[in-house]
Amino acid sequence: MVHLVLYQPEIPQNVGNIARTAAALGWPLHLIRPLGFLLSSSKLRRAGLDYWPYVDLRVHEDWAAFLASLPPSARVWAFSARAETSLYQARFQEGDYLLFGPETRGLPEVVLAQFPSLQIAMPGPVRSLNLAVAVGVAAYEAYRQLRIREGAPPERPGS
Repeated sequence: MVHLVLYQPEIPQNVGNIARTAAALGWPLHLIRPLGFLLSSSKLRRAGLDYWPYVDLRVHEDWAAFLASLPPSARVWAFSARAETSLYQARFQEGDYLLFGPETRGLPEVVLAQFPSLQIAMPGPVRSLNLAVAVGVAAYEAYRQLRIREGAPPERPGS
């Protein structure tokens, strides 16, 4: 299992879509307050469809509370468009945390300074990917790596 972590997310539809990804993988989703929406938001609920019962949602009151919740051996990977190391250079492990910043500003420098940072290649002219897309790309790369290390057979539709 890998943990998906959203630092002060702002857009409920993105979080709803990320919750669906977390449910699909069976991984916890951590939200670090303040949030840019209410957890009761209809936009959040609609984007997550009927998958909410399958989401292991963990809400932290602030950054300090999230840090206090981490086990001593936790490995946190911070994602940033400004990072120099590619997502594909990381070697993910069970129990890792994938940390993403808010949609309009990304992770603050004080947070980025605490953990190794990774970027997702964007050879085109855009500044950044949509948060839900970035989480999906990173999550499924981590999933792919873990399955290979476990010696799992390739995925088949419906398996």
